[in-house]
Amino acid sequence: MCTYVLVHGTHSAGAYWMPIAQELTLLGHRVVAVDLPLHGARAFVPESYQRQDLAALATEPSPVAALSLDDYERHVTRIVRRAAAHGPVVLVGHSLGGATVTRVADAVPELLHHICYMAAFCPSPVVPSPDACTAAPENADALIPLGQVVGDPERLGVLRLNPRTGDPDDLAALWKMMCADYPEDVFRQRLGGMQTDESTTAYAGRAVGRTHTWGRLPRTYLRFGKDCTIATRLQDRMIAEADARTPRNPFHVHDFPTASHLGPLDPAPLVTALAGLAP
Repeated sequence: MCTYVLVHGTHSAGAYWMPIAQELTLLGHRVVAVDLPLHGARAFVPESYQRQDLAALATEPSPVAALSLDDYERHVTRIVRRAAAHGPVVLVGHSLGGATVTRVADAVPELLHHICYMAAFCPSPVVPSPDACTAAPENADALIPLGQVVGDPERLGVLRLNPRTGDPDDLAALWKMMCADYPEDVFRQRLGGMQTDESTTAYAGRAVGRTHTWGRLPRTYLRFGKDCTIATRLQDRMIAEADARTPRNPFHVHDFPTASHLGPLDPAPLVTALAGLAP
């Protein structure tokens, strides 16, 4: 039996995958929707966030600042090792989760059947980290929520957002960034699942796959054509640079031309694509 190990993106948690995980499970697959350290069930919630004390929220320290891609890789690798004892593993990452997928693919390629990037960072020697990918000219049209950041990321060590904001401009920016095509009530539901903090160190971490480990694994890219966070032109660049490094093992690309960053509102097309990766 195949196991899908699903890695969430920035300011998110394993619950992001629930609609997809449920459908994959009903198709007969095993699914593990990972909570990265201090995310999801073990999330750090600033005390000032609970009170919506914005002045205090701008300075409250965060343990998330101590996390790096090394921590994310080790956590997911442990899960992959356990899952691989029961059969083939398909490792999938969304958004920032792509950097962890690459790291795990380098660490334990022998345990993976297939790796998949869903509108996710796939760094290369030219743009070796999520930060470098974000700063690439192909991402110039992306919506970066700088106006919505709370506090100084350099001092806090985290990129801090306030998902409970009532500011209409902030809400409009987050809506466009995440899922401009979703109805407002669904957007609010997704916003409720966001976390305040993401490690700036994780964004800065190098995540370039080695050709003899990561590069020999079958890989798929789920390309989102209306993504305002990881621009489609950047997705295309990352795909092209990966393929240039391993020309005998290019990406299998599935195009979702109307999908925003969180993916299609109806998960059925994504489930079909992911189910096709099983042996």
